[in-house]
Amino acid sequence: QVQLVESGGGSVQPGDSLTLSCAASEHTFSNSIMAWFRQGPRNQRTFIAGISARGGFTSYTGSVKGRFTVSRDNARNTVYLQMDSLKPEDTAVYYCAADPDRTYNILMPDQEYELWGSGTQVTVSS
Repeated sequence: QVQLVESGGGSVQPGDSLTLSCAASEHTFSNSIMAWFRQGPRNQRTFIAGISARGGFTSYTGSVKGRFTVSRDNARNTVYLQMDSLKPEDTAVYYCAADPDRTYNILMPDQEYELWGSGTQVTVSS
């Protein structure tokens, strides 16, 4: 069973940057679409960014486009989320997820993702 482990969360001020990492335990990661979701205190878990298996395609939700960048290193079985210009509304638990059934068609509904990490907290506050 592939395991996903997120890291890099923390407490920052508005305008700061953070980079989240998600390490997968197996090489099958390289054949999976990877995505980042987040869930705020009173919100549903929502898609924020995804990347195709080879890294050639990315997708972002509108609220983070231009501020967040998703990338992956298949040699290290790791996907990253670079978050710049953070806002208080970015405060949430961030999850990475894997869709091993697809390689380039990035889907947004969370039920399309089979594997999940346990999440890492990001808090943006002055």
